[in-house]
Amino acid sequence: MTGLALVPLGYLLVRATERGWDGVAATLWRPRTLTLVLRSVELAGTVTLLCLVLGLGLALLVTRTDLPGRRVLRVALALPLALPSYVAAWSWIGVAPDVAGRLGSVVVLTTISYPYVYLPALAALRRCDPALEDVARGLGTRPAGVLWRVTLPQLRPAAAGGGLLVGLYVLSDFGAVATMRHEVLTTSIFRSYRASFDRTPAAVLGCVLALLALLVVAVEGRSRRRVAKVGGGAVRPQRVLPLGRGRWWASLVPVAVLVAALGVPAYGMGRWLVRGTSAADPAQLVAALGNTALVAALGALVVVALAFPLAWLAARHPSGLSAAGIGAAYAGHALPGVVVGLALVFFGVRVTPGLYQELPLLVAAYAVLFLSLGLAAIIASVATVAPGLEDVARSLGRSRAGVWRDVVLPLTAPGAGAAATLVFLTIMKELPATLFLRPTGFDTLATRLWGHVSAASYAAAAPYAVVIVLAAAVPTAMLATGRREVAT
Repeated sequence: MTGLALVPLGYLLVRATERGWDGVAATLWRPRTLTLVLRSVELAGTVTLLCLVLGLGLALLVTRTDLPGRRVLRVALALPLALPSYVAAWSWIGVAPDVAGRLGSVVVLTTISYPYVYLPALAALRRCDPALEDVARGLGTRPAGVLWRVTLPQLRPAAAGGGLLVGLYVLSDFGAVATMRHEVLTTSIFRSYRASFDRTPAAVLGCVLALLALLVVAVEGRSRRRVAKVGGGAVRPQRVLPLGRGRWWASLVPVAVLVAALGVPAYGMGRWLVRGTSAADPAQLVAALGNTALVAALGALVVVALAFPLAWLAARHPSGLSAAGIGAAYAGHALPGVVVGLALVFFGVRVTPGLYQELPLLVAAYAVLFLSLGLAAIIASVATVAPGLEDVARSLGRSRAGVWRDVVLPLTAPGAGAAATLVFLTIMKELPATLFLRPTGFDTLATRLWGHVSAASYAAAAPYAVVIVLAAAVPTAMLATGRREVAT
């Protein structure tokens, strides 16, 4: 289980050093390598900062003010999570071609990534004890001071976790930057792999990207260990700040965000859909949808099957072994899809040639990439099962298997279902690993869409974009209705 998550990183290291350290140094010390690293870091930092501002600001607006339509906006502002980055980028290119490049990458990645901050901030605001703010007001602190000195410090853990997730996502993104023609580490790795017989430079760059991503995960872990719990009172109704005459002007902020995040992609897809309906082969579209559902379901099942025993060990029998397993899972999550795909190509060709470009290897890549997503939901679910319930069931004559069937599984089923749904949604949108590892002739909605976009056949790509967004909206709606709070 843990070895599966570490296979890509191990094989990247082996492949990168295959021609000796001189070859590694030659790739690392190229001026182009430094440029790509700086571009990747700068893009991740810019998008993260913008998402922090948007996510926190929007969460405060829809929960702590009398903003018109705030209940509808509260749900609508989470919907960009269902939009794949390459679909949003393709739509923006179709509407405003001049936005391509760094600016377009920042706009697209910001508009689809801010929910990683917005959703945890919403959950944190619901849990905040309003007594602290009441005390601050009673001491004469103005509303702006209460916000800065009391409310925002309580949001800092959620904001930091969400911001780090945004940085990790942007650092690993391939679809948006490739569509926007903004060359960073992920696009350079992909092109190096496709254009050259010498795969060493691609592996070296993959190691660099993996190192950057693992540093982000290390920072995230360090920030979580240093977080202290603030407050702890009972959950009570939060104080609503009246905006007065400015409430309608304030409503323009979330509306503008939704126009950029959902309106422009919807217009772009609708514009090309009219032209592209006749260009799309219905049989290919249905086949791609079926293939997408198949691999997403298989990946979700495998992730839950691997995550459940590890989550049980971590929650009930914490040890160095279970901690190592959790660390390995998050290390796999830190590796971008391009890096995982590249590593498992090497693994498949050299170790398991019979599995190369077969479904088992593709599903294994999904397990490496998304095992941590399943763990997060299942660990929380297992932790809610009191050990005393199992003891009571055993004292009533239930066998160990009966305890699991009648007590443990029913209580942990919601968490496992949420984990499977989240992984299913994420796999539906995954592109780079699928491009590398899919069986020959096996097309998903993502790969068909990417093939048409790469050839600038936007009309033919439109039906695939619409279907993938609508299909991804279903599990997103299930998550939104099934879980009232989202935590990082």
